[in-house]
Amino acid sequence: MKMNWYDVVIIGGGPIGIACGLEAKNKGLSYVIIEKGPIVNSLYKYPTNMQFFSSSEKLEINEIPFISKEAKPSRSEALEYYRRITTSNKLAINLFEKVNSVIKNDDFFDVKTDKNTYKSKNIVVATGFYDIPKTLHIKGEELEKVSHYYKDPHFYAGQKVAIVGASNSAIDAALECYRKGAEVTLVIRGAEVGQRVKYWVRPDIINRIEEGSIKAFYNSEVIEIKDKEINIETPKGIETIQNDFVLALTGYKPNFSFLQNMGIQLSKDDKKIPFYNAETMETNVKGIYLAGVICGGMETHKWFIENSRIHAKMIVKNILEN
Repeated sequence: MKMNWYDVVIIGGGPIGIACGLEAKNKGLSYVIIEKGPIVNSLYKYPTNMQFFSSSEKLEINEIPFISKEAKPSRSEALEYYRRITTSNKLAINLFEKVNSVIKNDDFFDVKTDKNTYKSKNIVVATGFYDIPKTLHIKGEELEKVSHYYKDPHFYAGQKVAIVGASNSAIDAALECYRKGAEVTLVIRGAEVGQRVKYWVRPDIINRIEEGSIKAFYNSEVIEIKDKEINIETPKGIETIQNDFVLALTGYKPNFSFLQNMGIQLSKDDKKIPFYNAETMETNVKGIYLAGVICGGMETHKWFIENSRIHAKMIVKNILEN
């Protein structure tokens, strides 16, 4: 492995990691972005037909225009936008390279990946939260019919599909699968469809449930998954329904062990919010910064592209002043 020296190493090549790299380049800092998958890996893993909640101008970085066919862009348009920014600006980004450890050594950090070793005075962690699903912790969850990610509805045509969750991802999947001919059952822990579901989608799912096109169990949980059926604990008792596939779309969480191994402190409550200075984004470990949704811990709905784009300028400004 070769040694590489940089002013800043950026871990994560999503929109905010790209924004940090662009800002570092524009300010004359030597930098590299390290991404364990393709460009904007998390967005790439989004459902094929996903439409963003935010409008295109709110997804722009560094004031580079994002032009989309509709006000709210699609996944494919976002992939094209961030890829174009990366390639046209010739950003230094190493793809399909996983960071294994970040160790402080005097005034510098040693960043070891599965391909290289880097040395830098500053680290930016912009790793998002989409890689680790919140599991159900029930019998049968390990079966091949169970997935914590949803890609395309065609796969489920003509099948009995149970979708666990009440957020945007679960509701989008339920509607798409239903419209491609799946027999859809929603299992929702709460008393209603989530209030944060996109405002133009929520009435649609409620109407489909009320007319009986999609069956919904409220205040309910899947307690066991079998090859051809699932058991659901409902207010009326345990119900067993026939089932071919389960989409457990119950959310995702950041890689907390990765943060803790770097020495970053987390709040002691269930939110596990990492410590950082809200004015500089620097953590309790001098020289390590956070950017993007990782700042919210388990509150993954607090930070988005549109309200964390500013992190890039805040971080680079602080690096230049120190």
